[in-house]
Amino acid sequence: MSRCRWEVFLALLHLAATLMCLHEFIAPCHGSGTGSPEVSVLMEVKMSLQDPEKLLDKWAANDQTPCQWTGVTCDQTTQVVTGVDLSNMNLVGPVPTQVCQLQNLTSYNVGNNYLGGDFPDKLLDCSKLEYLNLSQNLIVSLLPNNISKLQNLKHLDLCANNFTGAIPPGFGDLPLLESLNLTSNLLNETIPGYLGKLYNLKWLDLAINPFAPGEIPPELGNLNRLVNLHLAMANLVGPIPDSFGNLTELTDFLDLSQNNLEGSIPAGIMGLPKLKKMELYINNLTGQIPPNMTKLVSITDLDLSENGLTGTIPNDIAKLPNLQLLHLWGNQLKGEIPPGLGNLPNLSMLRLFSNNLTGELPQNFGQQGTAFMYFDVSGNALSGPVPPDLCKGGQLQDLLLFNNKFSGVIPETYGNCSSLQRFRVNQNNLNGQIPEALWKAPYLHYADFSDNSFTGGISPSIGMAANLTILDVSNNRLSGELPPEIGKLFKLNKFLAEQNQFSGSIPPHVGNLSSLNVLSISDNQLSGEIPLEISKCHQLSQLNLSRNSLTGSIPSALSVLSVLNYLDLSDNKLSGEIPIVLGKLLFLSFNVSYNDLSGPVPAALSNGAFTTSFLGNPHLCGIGLQALAPCSGGAGSSNNRSPWVIAVIFAAAAVLLLVGSVLFFKRYRLYFNHRDKNRKAPWSLTSFHKLGFSEYEVLGCLDEDHVIGTGGAGKVYKATLSNGKEVAVKKLWTSSKTEAKHDYGFSVEVETLGRLRHKNIVKLLCCCSSEDAKLLVYEYMPNGSLGDQLHGPQASVLDWPTRYHIALGAAEGLAYLHHDYNPPILHCDVKSNNILLDANYEARVADFGLAKILQACGKAVSMSNIAGTYGYIAPEYAYSLKVNEKSDIYSFGVVLLELVTGKKPMQPQFVDGVDIVKWVRTNIQRKSEAQQLLDTRLGNVFLEEMLTVLRVGLLCTNELPLERPSMREVVQMLQEANPKQIGSKLSLNHSKSTKDPDYSTYINIK
Repeated sequence: MSRCRWEVFLALLHLAATLMCLHEFIAPCHGSGTGSPEVSVLMEVKMSLQDPEKLLDKWAANDQTPCQWTGVTCDQTTQVVTGVDLSNMNLVGPVPTQVCQLQNLTSYNVGNNYLGGDFPDKLLDCSKLEYLNLSQNLIVSLLPNNISKLQNLKHLDLCANNFTGAIPPGFGDLPLLESLNLTSNLLNETIPGYLGKLYNLKWLDLAINPFAPGEIPPELGNLNRLVNLHLAMANLVGPIPDSFGNLTELTDFLDLSQNNLEGSIPAGIMGLPKLKKMELYINNLTGQIPPNMTKLVSITDLDLSENGLTGTIPNDIAKLPNLQLLHLWGNQLKGEIPPGLGNLPNLSMLRLFSNNLTGELPQNFGQQGTAFMYFDVSGNALSGPVPPDLCKGGQLQDLLLFNNKFSGVIPETYGNCSSLQRFRVNQNNLNGQIPEALWKAPYLHYADFSDNSFTGGISPSIGMAANLTILDVSNNRLSGELPPEIGKLFKLNKFLAEQNQFSGSIPPHVGNLSSLNVLSISDNQLSGEIPLEISKCHQLSQLNLSRNSLTGSIPSALSVLSVLNYLDLSDNKLSGEIPIVLGKLLFLSFNVSYNDLSGPVPAALSNGAFTTSFLGNPHLCGIGLQALAPCSGGAGSSNNRSPWVIAVIFAAAAVLLLVGSVLFFKRYRLYFNHRDKNRKAPWSLTSFHKLGFSEYEVLGCLDEDHVIGTGGAGKVYKATLSNGKEVAVKKLWTSSKTEAKHDYGFSVEVETLGRLRHKNIVKLLCCCSSEDAKLLVYEYMPNGSLGDQLHGPQASVLDWPTRYHIALGAAEGLAYLHHDYNPPILHCDVKSNNILLDANYEARVADFGLAKILQACGKAVSMSNIAGTYGYIAPEYAYSLKVNEKSDIYSFGVVLLELVTGKKPMQPQFVDGVDIVKWVRTNIQRKSEAQQLLDTRLGNVFLEEMLTVLRVGLLCTNELPLERPSMREVVQMLQEANPKQIGSKLSLNHSKSTKDPDYSTYINIK
């Protein structure tokens, strides 16, 4: 028996040896013997992902080692995998966790992909990880408290996802952590103090999160190894902790900008010797700038703008040898500018505008070879001569000195400043002649000499200023003839020369200005006839030739200027009849008074909007017009045509009713056909936030009784789910294979909204799609849209503070799209119906069905379909199917006018096709009349604040896109109109503003 057992034992040994040999033959080992398993693990990773760019195609299962694969890093000695980098590959799917089977993995990067779902807890099994990057994905989750399992972690980047809730205590238990980046998420509790236990931390970025209002934890001052600290746009309140003076290793950034911080600037942070950039702008900081700044020896950028700082500019700033950027604008600083600033060799950007600075501008600026690029001291009370050497370094692009008390002449040295792009010296006491060479600056695009006492004329050299887009020489003492060379300024968009002493005729060469939008040369001594060539300026929207001595007739050729909406030819010597063809233009303002015109006023211009437009023409006739006699036979002819007009209207209405009925029946039949199909079709769901429901529960709620809105490609339903949650479901369906190829903006909305994260942007919870239908599931807004609240059948009377906060919230949402999202986004259909309101009347910008992502900053987007809604569409769209961010700003301006007046953009009260913008502008002559336009239901409690918002609305709806503010500037102006802040900086008595370097001219309400 024992012998048998021994023989069996020998047989088993022989079999085991055979199998081992076979294994060695089939799969020989490499390196440490882990090559083949690592190939298998990474192939599992590949199989779990969609790879549209085919970047992982070279990963092959039959490779003996993955060390040569894309994104794989191996130890050079042992040949084991130590790093996996799949970033920037446009990969789709969940975050792969199979990598944790790679026992030596220390670095894992899947940033900037389309990976979604929850934060995978299995990832915490990668116990040796030192570097983890999941940034810029679609992860929807709370932050994991058990992140502390990764005790070797040194770098953690979770930015630009959809993490919500709090930063849990586990984040304070990572002893080796050197960098933590949680920026651009949806974290909504306060910043915790236990982050101050991360004593090895060098980089902390918590910016751009909707944190609950809270103070900066003083414990962060314990992080004495910090090199970078970013806490911008984090809803911070209270003071800057004194403990920040202990952060002596801060090197690159201290960014606390765009919060609500209060109190004075701690003297300690002005003594950080290694710090290069300090950004405290857009807060509520008060008090003086700390005087002892000499320890900031490394500082290059110091931005304290848009606060409430008082006192003088400390002389110590002039002792910072590396200073390149100094922004102190938008405060309440007074006194003189320290002369020592002119001795700083590296200072290239100096912006001190919108303060109360006095005295002379130091004449030594630029003498030491300082290469200024941007120099802006506008909106102060500075006096004396203009320093001659600001362009001595040869790099000056912007010189903005307007709205001060400068006197004397413009130094000839600026004629040699070929780098100039913007030169604005308007609203001063300057005199003498404008330097000859300055007229031909090759890169100059904005030149404003208005509101001074300049003499001489416009030099013929102006024809060499090929990039000039705005030229304003109004309200001076310039004389002579307008040079024909003006016709060479092919980029000129705006030419203002009113209130001067120009004589002679208008040169016909102005017809070459194909980009001209505004031409105003009123209040001069011009003579001769209006040149027919003006009709070639097809983009001309404003033409003002009033108060001259022009003769001849009004050219009928002006009627081809399809976008002309402002025409003032008053106070001239024009004769003949008013061309009847001018009646086809939609004028915002039309004035031909005090000429020698005769004959009938065209019927299209005989309305209440132009009652005073024909005064002082005794030979004109018309009906219902002030001081004009009726034309013989005019009324009878009109009455004879009335029955025919009425008959045509009724016939058209009947046809529309018939067509509408057919379309309704077709849509109704198609819906029920597709409802049956959709019940059987398989559905796929992509979530962007943590859900407590399935796609099939949503489908069960799509009943016709629950329809709350109808769009161009589907319907919107209100769905109440089993857990009590209410959602809004936007359903788009197709009726044929042809229609199936078109997604009616579905892909745009999903791709865009899935990545957006802002409290004033409507939240897309998930999307569902099948072969026949597509659904977008949003958070439900119980108070509907702003349009419903203002104009709906059950409209409520929103008080002014509520309306104001809606306006500010919507502006902040649009500013996020335009400025803070990359790439920037155009909404393309901003209107009150697309601003939704939650239970607390907080605004949510919605409906991105026409949204366009700007692939290149500043480039317009061509639209194949109508972009926007009538009444909200910017006027430039009439002659160009291109839109840019200024189109959104115009539409938002219309919304502001709605909020202030309580009226719809288009309504019967606005006769003859006039919209709310034209109605407001036509009816405003002075401040008292502006008050009459305000919604009477609001009372008289917040008149100044409402008038300020009215003015912002008019700024946004400027006919000239270039003159509209940016959305970021709109937010700033609205913040100043807060009903809690009586005494807005945007007083209606001011004709100019100096708030921002890029948008500095406010129009008068007149």
